Amino acid sequence: MSNPQARFLVRIPIDRLPILIGTGGSVKREIEKRLGVKLAVDSNEGLVEITPKDEAPGRWDPTNLFKARDIVEAIGLGFSPERAKRLMEDDAVLSVVDLSQYTSKDKEDNMRIKARIIGSGGKTRRIIEETAHVYVSVGRDTVGIIGHVEDVDAARQAVEMLINGATHNSVYKFLDSYAQRRKFRRLY
Repeated sequence: MSNPQARFLVRIPIDRLPILIGTGGSVKREIEKRLGVKLAVDSNEGLVEITPKDEAPGRWDPTNLFKARDIVEAIGLGFSPERAKRLMEDDAVLSVVDLSQYTSKDKEDNMRIKARIIGSGGKTRRIIEETAHVYVSVGRDTVGIIGHVEDVDAARQAVEMLINGATHNSVYKFLDSYAQRRKFRRLY
């Protein structure tokens, strides 16, 4: 029998619940099956309760509860289920930059910072993703990053540089330098 204390409650935007559930429940079902968890969705509140399934207590991995939480949160942040499922891998993490910590209450300030992170036609976000080998989702007040720990740290640093007013050129140079170090590390 599962431990009643082993659970997470995650609140996601109500408009993201259909994406979490998927066509005919396919996304929810896959998360539950692959991670051995149960997702109880409250569509009125946008709450998702994540608990271990009862039938596999002996072979169940407790880290799956954390993986399921991160996947639900990632989908809530705007990631596609396909990208969020990267978090099922042991080397993948989710990092969230809270833009409200860097901006005033002024909506224009928030929009300006998000525009810097996305770039013209999505160029800057694409460069961050391709160079650091991560997925990036820019939401209303957050920037979510999924990938390997070191890659996520580099992408987060690039995002914070943009937030703090660094030129796009200096951010691209930082990312190029990171890509060279990453390639060298992978060789040895």
